[in-house]
Amino acid sequence: MPPPALYDLSTIDFSRPIFDIEAIRRVNPQRNQMEQLTAVVYIDTVHHGVVGYKDITEDEFWVPGHMPGFPLMPGVVMCEAAAQLAGFYASKFKLLGGDFVGFGGMDEIRFRAPVFPNCRLVLMARMKELRPNRRAKFDFQGLVKDQIVFTGNMIGVPIMRNHEYHLSD
Repeated sequence: MPPPALYDLSTIDFSRPIFDIEAIRRVNPQRNQMEQLTAVVYIDTVHHGVVGYKDITEDEFWVPGHMPGFPLMPGVVMCEAAAQLAGFYASKFKLLGGDFVGFGGMDEIRFRAPVFPNCRLVLMARMKELRPNRRAKFDFQGLVKDQIVFTGNMIGVPIMRNHEYHLSD
């Protein structure tokens, strides 16, 4: 059984985005095929939450190959969309530092229903832990037509553009 929704979507006006795609681009570094947010419609600075959406079209990069004749949005792309939403919030409100927020990990991911082109994937994220300049943990959910289609939690970490990173052996 899916968890309750992080936010009551009936109280949010989706016709009046707070941040449109151009405003998102001023915060998030992803471009072209990797842009997975269309708009942000709600910000909750008290509980550190955010609601946005991705309008999924027939022109998505994954449609021809996943799966031919029956296009299913890949789970990894759904998770990327949720991470972009959480990263937008963390960057916009300068919670982590760094030039942008990167993936630090994901846990407890559950896919509950398929997502297809020509729908709106509503995304919600709420921060549950913050270690400034180190990491932020978020719970997230994705919904299509008020049905939760995926859930999980993630870690966002600050990334510096001009910093040398060494991978562990």
